[in-house]
Amino acid sequence: MTPAVGAPIVHVVDDDASLRSALARMLRIAGFEVRGYASAAEFLVGGNQTGGCLLLDVSLPGMSGVELQAVLATVDESLPIVFLTGRGDVATSVRAMKAGAVDFLTKPVKRDVLLSAVRTAIARDAVTRAHRAELRGLRNRFETLTTRERQVFDRVIRGRLNKQIADELGTSIRTVKAHRASVMTKMAAGSLAELVGAGNRLEGAARS
Repeated sequence: MTPAVGAPIVHVVDDDASLRSALARMLRIAGFEVRGYASAAEFLVGGNQTGGCLLLDVSLPGMSGVELQAVLATVDESLPIVFLTGRGDVATSVRAMKAGAVDFLTKPVKRDVLLSAVRTAIARDAVTRAHRAELRGLRNRFETLTTRERQVFDRVIRGRLNKQIADELGTSIRTVKAHRASVMTKMAAGSLAELVGAGNRLEGAARS
């Protein structure tokens, strides 16, 4: 099966070449596009985080898997991680899961268990990327608002009436209505509820 163009990529990071090859073969048979790396450093240099997930060994030469997870946490569009370990390490697994790992699997891992974890990770990545794309769109649209339109936008999403906004900004109700209509158009909002939702998402992103 040939992966589609732009298909999600499973990045396999494991210093055991034979295991890395076996995992890659298993994943390719299941229909995934796969790239392999022998170390965290090799992934950081050559990994392309454009969609997919990371199948990551805990014990690696140099930077460990958990240390790589910490580095990737500082990246805006980091990939979801499924950890693999040669031994059950409860403390490490708890730490990894708290830091956002999708799963923590012990070698040798069963095929169905591994594929299920990878599918879950890829699905999470797709949702996350869709959310980021939507937020980028909102920000881009918000950037098109004039200073006065932003002032009106801010007051509208807080429930101010046109008369209240006019009084606060020292302008006429007619002018406020005109700015409000422009804001709705530029923000691609079909209703007040949609505009309020967009404002809430922008504010939530600014706080995070």
